[in-house]
Amino acid sequence: MTHESLFIYSDKQLTYRFNESHPFNHQRLQLTYDLLTSVGSLSKEHIIEPRMATEEELKLVHDPAFIDAVRQGGQGTLSNGIASNFGLGTEDTPLFPNMHEAASLLVGGTLTAVDAVMSGQCKHALHLGGGLHHGFKGRASGFCIYNDSSIAIEYMKQKYGAKVLYIDTDAHHGDGVQWAFYDDPDVCTLSIHETGRYLFPGTGSVGEKGSGKGYGYSINLPVDAFTEDDSFIELYETAFREVIEFFKPDVILTQNGVDAHHYDPLTHLCSSMRTYEFIPKLAHELAHEYCDGKWIAVGGGGYDMWRVVPRAWSLIWLEMTNQRDILDKPIPQEWLEKWQPKAENQLPSTWNDHPSIIPTIPRKSEINEKNLKTLEKALFHIRNEMKAKARKG
Repeated sequence: MTHESLFIYSDKQLTYRFNESHPFNHQRLQLTYDLLTSVGSLSKEHIIEPRMATEEELKLVHDPAFIDAVRQGGQGTLSNGIASNFGLGTEDTPLFPNMHEAASLLVGGTLTAVDAVMSGQCKHALHLGGGLHHGFKGRASGFCIYNDSSIAIEYMKQKYGAKVLYIDTDAHHGDGVQWAFYDDPDVCTLSIHETGRYLFPGTGSVGEKGSGKGYGYSINLPVDAFTEDDSFIELYETAFREVIEFFKPDVILTQNGVDAHHYDPLTHLCSSMRTYEFIPKLAHELAHEYCDGKWIAVGGGGYDMWRVVPRAWSLIWLEMTNQRDILDKPIPQEWLEKWQPKAENQLPSTWNDHPSIIPTIPRKSEINEKNLKTLEKALFHIRNEMKAKARKG
């Protein structure tokens, strides 16, 4: 059976859990799934359970020694010294039981989405359990063990011969994916994120453009702290449109971290739900314009898991399935009553945020101007290439 869009999900993905106090809590998946079910936008026929990634698939990106260390860490047999060599057992990425299996399931979920789209089973697929963009070839980092997006991109290249455009709107730079394909002309990465002057991982400057044959295919838009909707959206739309016209991919993979929201406790940006309604809208439009609809979306960061993540991630599915009319209705009362007793904050009753949640930013015009200069620098090479092509044409 074919569908326009498919949703990859299983409660088993909740096993990717470091500890009770860790900010990366995949209960976000359950909250989002339950919200979509409550509004009647997600039925069983649209859901596919994720499969487990094989070790050979993990090795598309990760070193065998690292995979062995993750497995041993989950079995409680990895020494502290060896763990630290692989970025494991740290405050950000502590060891937990069966971590290899839990992380492999997240990778397998993204590969399930890839196969569904690339085989023609659907045009779009959403796997919110993925988006762990900080994982490196031989090291865990920033809450991420295996890098599902990097593995998925390499998988698409090898199995389907695809040119892949990777778009990352997480507030943290998509470093692991960028460095995995830094010299690869068949993969273009575009990351819009808070400047690394203030935020982990400290990378993602405009000067990181790729190397060798991949020069010009890594594009970074590090925005200033306290950037609001208008500036974030302007940079995202301008860059996305110009990059996709320049690169002309076969498929789009979007990483949808939602930690640029003003409520997020780990970042310093000031977006509202207006940004998270627009991000998938543009991806959807451009996927149909350039890639015959081929669009794979994964999750990512987002640490206000009550007020922000369920709404923002639901917006991706509502856009994919053309159910935007639901946004005119309130958040279902049954969902609010079910989760409010567990929530740390008052749950919002509407899909959109009231403008008053964003405080007055004294430096707003200065921030916007600085971001536009960043955009000019980031797109300078692409614009020159496009002008050169136009002259030759």
